[in-house]
Formats: sequence, C-alpha cells, structure tokens
Amino acid sequence: MTQPETLSDRALGRALLARQLLLHRVAMPALEVVEHLVGLQAQEPEDPYVALWSRVAGFDPDELGRALLDRQAVRIALQRSTIHLVTARDCLALRPVLGPAGERLARGQFGRRLAGVDRAELAAAARELVDQRPMTFGELGSRLAERWPDRDPLALAQTSRTLVPLVQLPPRGVWGRSGRALHVSVESWLGRPVGADTAPDPLVLRYLAAFGPATVADVQNWSGLTRLGEVMERLAPRLRTFRAEDGRTVHDPPDAPRPPADTPAPVRFLPEYDNVLLGHANRSRILPRGVRQLWQDPSRHWSSYLVDGRVRGTWWLERSSAGRAALHLRALPALSAAEEEDVTREAAALLDFLAPAAAGREVRLAR
Repeated sequence: MTQPETLSDRALGRALLARQLLLHRVAMPALEVVEHLVGLQAQEPEDPYVALWSRVAGFDPDELGRALLDRQAVRIALQRSTIHLVTARDCLALRPVLGPAGERLARGQFGRRLAGVDRAELAAAARELVDQRPMTFGELGSRLAERWPDRDPLALAQTSRTLVPLVQLPPRGVWGRSGRALHVSVESWLGRPVGADTAPDPLVLRYLAAFGPATVADVQNWSGLTRLGEVMERLAPRLRTFRAEDGRTVHDPPDAPRPPADTPAPVRFLPEYDNVLLGHANRSRILPRGVRQLWQDPSRHWSSYLVDGRVRGTWWLERSSAGRAALHLRALPALSAAEEEDVTREAAALLDFLAPAAAGREVRLAR
C-alpha cells in the first residue's frame, strides 16, 4: 500500500495561511470572505474588523458595519457555542447543524440547576420575551426567573440561548459604534426560519477548505461537534489523505491550495480571537511550543502577530486621555533587525486603521 505524503508543520502552516487569506490580501467583498472562512470569531466586537483588515485589500470597515445594520450579517453563538459573525445565509444554514453542540454544552454546565424544567416550555417562554422586546442575557434571565423563581437566572438565560437561536442586534458590533448585547430570535430578525438540514457533511468540507489539511479532532475542536470520524469516513472518496510529521492523519480536498513549505509569509496582525488560532486541536502549525505559554496568559487573551507564518508576539492598543494612540508590541523571542522593520511597518498601518482620528500615533516595541 502506498504511504501517504508527509506534510511538515511548516507546510501545514502555509496551507492554513493560504486558506485563511493571510499569504496575500485579496480583493473580495467582505461578506464573501466571511462565508469563505465559515464565519469570524466575534466575542470582541472589533475582532472581525481586524481579521478582515489583515485579509482584504483596502478593507472598508463600514462595509461590514452596513451588512450588520442591513441584516445581511449577524452575530450569533455557533461554533463551540461562541459568538461568531456570519452572513445571514450561513446563520440559517449553520444553526441547525451546530445547535446540538450548544445544547450539549448547556446540559453539561447547567443541567443540574434546571432539573425538571421542561425545555420546550423554556424555549417558548424565552422566544416570546425577546421577540416582544430585545433583551440582554441578564434581563432575559431575570424575566425567566419570574416564571421559575427557584432556578438560577443565568442558567435559564444561557440554556434558552441554545434552545432558541438568538442574534445580537446592532449597533453592537458595528464599527465606530457601541451598544449593549441585546438579543432577539433569528426568525424575528431575519424574517425567515432556520434550515432543516442537520447533516454535518457540508460543514466539514467547508472547514477543510478554510482550515485544512486537518484531523477529525481538529474539526471537532473547531465546531464543538462530536463523532465526526464517521462523517470523515463517508467523505473519504472526496478527500486526499496526508500524514503530519508527528504521525497524525490529516484530510484535505484534493484541489485545495497547499503551497510549498518555503513560501514567503508576510507579517500579519491578528485580533484577540482569530480563526487561525482557534481552528485546530493541534496548533503546532501556527503556534510554536516556546511561545504558547506566554501567549496564553491566564490573566488576558492577547492579540498576536505572525512572523514567517507563526505567532511571534503579542500586541495591544492604548488610547490616552489626550487623544493619542499607541500600539504596543511584545516579541517572543526578540526580533531580528529585518523582522523588526517589517513588524513595525505593518503595526503602523494597523494603528492608522484602528485610530485614524488620533491626535498622535506611535508604535512601541518592548525590549
């Protein structure tokens, strides 16, 4: 039997960067990019904008903001039951596939606190409340507790989110604006029902197109779904199999881009939560072992930047009361002179994007 081709971590990393549009900025509409990436991680409202700035040539943040206001895109809990920004079309298609994972997580976290509560009755009550008036989770939990006074309001609200697809309304998540995380049902906001197809096969193929080559564990880690081994087996005739350098079996569409391992990779800045950092169970292709502990500071989840295709440092933005803005950089380990020049140049461009009206802007590299 012919042995599958072995792909190094570096080769896997270049494939990931190509799929994630981080080798070259693309001239594509923002929503096409969002769909290609199967949504953008969006716990932090500005994160999708930074993610798109690093991927789309001449990205205009108002383009994405208008899509949220015009109901062409929404913010909703999907993969791993975390907030993602997706197109309206993907919201309706992905929710029935990913919803069971959210329900499973809620049962594990809140099941004992809601023992005896009828889930269908809870879903109906929550839907009625948010469709009468958009609510925060705090407000929703308090109102539900009026009906179930002996139950934890947080458990009631969080569980109802898994039973009823809830979107966060703009101006939450709109560039240059702010707002509370108010929720309403998807059906009320978009005027259409969610889909009925719960088969994960198309989602797995889309994941591989945007994150592959990958293992079954990788796609399960990204999606929150379980038992995907049998799905991968069904899809096997449509996929090509490789071996990672540590022996793991990875799968990929045959015609997906797999650039050579020595393909140049430019400096790229990533938001606090980004697809490339959260899309795999094994992150060695993007996150070097020596950097991992510093990047995953328990006190804060840092934004990061890539040098030669892998996480090399962290960054954060600081605004002063005088209207000035500084973008701070930390390198892990120290940068060479050439790397420092490339990083500070890209950092200055990001700072122009994030703080165009600042009275002064400065990039600061910790030494």
